[in-house]
Amino acid sequence: MDYRVRVGKNTYEYPGGTTYQTIAKDFQKDYPHDIVLVSADHRLQELGKCLSSDCELHFLTTADFIGQQTYRRSMTLLLMKSLYKVAGHDKIHRAQVQYSLSNGYYCTLEGDLLLDEDLLERVKAKMLDYVERRMPIEKRNVNTDEARAVFHAHKMYDKEKLFRYRRASRVNIYSLGDFEDYYYGYMVPDTSYLKYFELYLYDAGFVIQFPAQTAPETVPPFKPQHKVFQVMKESVSWGDMLGVSTVGDLNDCISRGGMQELVMAQEALQERRIAEIARQIAEDKSRKFIMIAGPSSSGKTTFSHRLSIQLKAAGLRPHPIAVDNYFVEREMTPKDEDGNYNFECLEAVDTKLFNRQMSELLSGKTVEIPHFNFKLGRKEYNGDYMTLGEEDILVLEGIHCLNDKLSYSLPRESKFKIYISALTQLNVDEHNRIPSTDGRLIRRMVRDARTRGSGAARTIGMWPSVRRGEDENIFPYQEEADAMFNSALIYELAVLKQYAEPLLFGIGREEPEYQEAKRLLKFLDYFLGVDSSFIPENSLVREFIGGGCFRV
Repeated sequence: MDYRVRVGKNTYEYPGGTTYQTIAKDFQKDYPHDIVLVSADHRLQELGKCLSSDCELHFLTTADFIGQQTYRRSMTLLLMKSLYKVAGHDKIHRAQVQYSLSNGYYCTLEGDLLLDEDLLERVKAKMLDYVERRMPIEKRNVNTDEARAVFHAHKMYDKEKLFRYRRASRVNIYSLGDFEDYYYGYMVPDTSYLKYFELYLYDAGFVIQFPAQTAPETVPPFKPQHKVFQVMKESVSWGDMLGVSTVGDLNDCISRGGMQELVMAQEALQERRIAEIARQIAEDKSRKFIMIAGPSSSGKTTFSHRLSIQLKAAGLRPHPIAVDNYFVEREMTPKDEDGNYNFECLEAVDTKLFNRQMSELLSGKTVEIPHFNFKLGRKEYNGDYMTLGEEDILVLEGIHCLNDKLSYSLPRESKFKIYISALTQLNVDEHNRIPSTDGRLIRRMVRDARTRGSGAARTIGMWPSVRRGEDENIFPYQEEADAMFNSALIYELAVLKQYAEPLLFGIGREEPEYQEAKRLLKFLDYFLGVDSSFIPENSLVREFIGGGCFRV
């Protein structure tokens, strides 16, 4: 039986049972990048699925966010298959994808082997061999008990523990030849799609470097981010110390009644780190401007308040100021390519006024700090006068604070730069990492609904624009920071789950944000939920769920 397939404005006929991969090949010439997924009547499908009804198709490539994630996920399977083949299953005790670094993943390898250039070269050669052989990535659906037995036999104990808390009765297992693994999300149909990658030794592990979404056929040079890497290492060590490095570990802790102690220990570790930063600042009296920057929903506001308290404890008088108060008047705000106001570019800030006032404060003069009225779109002066004495210090928070073009008139020695981000240290299991951007998106969604009455669809819809602004204005400057702070809490997704799920379920199938909502719901389903009543009032999580002691 033939089915009618609509692609764009045209309709075509294909026999029932034709794979979407076959159909995609007919249209590949119209796309500059590899097609890796298809949306059939607004439902994402892997290319290996077969046509079974009339439908409308939209193709997704490696230049789309979901397509890029599919590429990375499939590449991880290829990497693991090759690692175990080259090194030997009996030699590897644990192969783990730890976290994002540069444009790739930082991975570690434990076992009776030496991780060196020779091993990496042999692994890379094996990966390229599999690419050349166009090996199919096969999927089979098994019941959860069978999946647990499979991964116990493979010594992938993180996956075995994860499925102990699996609500669904069945699990998809992917395989490359005789190598089996579990990944949450879609995969490419065969290894011929996985041509672009590079491997680098780094620290005690190695990095698999991927192409960027903006240039899917080009692998950029590996640029070590040493400061970010050290923060992630510290955060992972905290997780190891607390006995929680995966979602399965966290669920174990919840089910055994250990959450309150875990929360208290994690909060104490964060407070200790904030106190260390405050002491570092207080050691040098020439530092008058604490410049705090970080991406959306990293908890900058709560962090600035908690840092201010620690600075007071160190004998200083901190004054928090939001750089947003120095926005230019609305009619002077630049617009983006879509004609919308671009509040995230540096030109949206009145840098001349900012520098004049900061320089005057540094020289001992008194200035009147403006407050930006967002409803009227202009600065107002309400008698907020300020003079910097010997113990006074300004705590400035804004997305451009690490960029010296914001504070061009201030001497470098007067500034102390802090980069803050929610760098997720928790992984789903040894091969499935949790992207930090997912944690921040869920934070933002919960806060927007609580403080602005915004639906989840609106937050999801604007997220790509937010990410572009971060790529342009924040991430290029993160390594210039004098200190870094990871605001991610190892327990927070179990708390945010209760707030985020109803919002995500409110997105209809017909809405363009539905696929992303479905992905996030599937992700949150891994977590057992916990009540937020015992979360401290000064916790960074309170900035998003409410009930905190700071005015944020």
